[in-house]
Amino acid sequence: MKSKRPVNLDLNTIHFPLPALTSITHRITGVILFIGLIFAFWALDASLSSEEGFEAVRDALAHNFFAKLVAWGLLSALAYHFVAGIKHFIMDANIGVTTEGAVKKAQITIVVSVVLIILAGVWVW
Repeated sequence: MKSKRPVNLDLNTIHFPLPALTSITHRITGVILFIGLIFAFWALDASLSSEEGFEAVRDALAHNFFAKLVAWGLLSALAYHFVAGIKHFIMDANIGVTTEGAVKKAQITIVVSVVLIILAGVWVW
């Protein structure tokens, strides 16, 4: 039996709605946080190993551009993942599960996340 469903193989023509994009970004930030645990555990282990290790981690976070960038990236991923997680908890409670409610929650997620990411950047830099 031959399917008569339309096939769209050009992925550039597919436009996801805002709630879908925020949900996909939530998953991506979860993966970033999982990978970032490698750096976080390394820094924690080094800082707890000795006084010199603590000073090395503190110096890296205070003066090394790459260390600051990684710290800011992880804090940004954590901020977005936290806010989007709250959005998913609200959706699990059956609040605002309409299309309009989903768009409004996605907009709020982005605005709150941007504010938190800027605050994290001010704190790190």
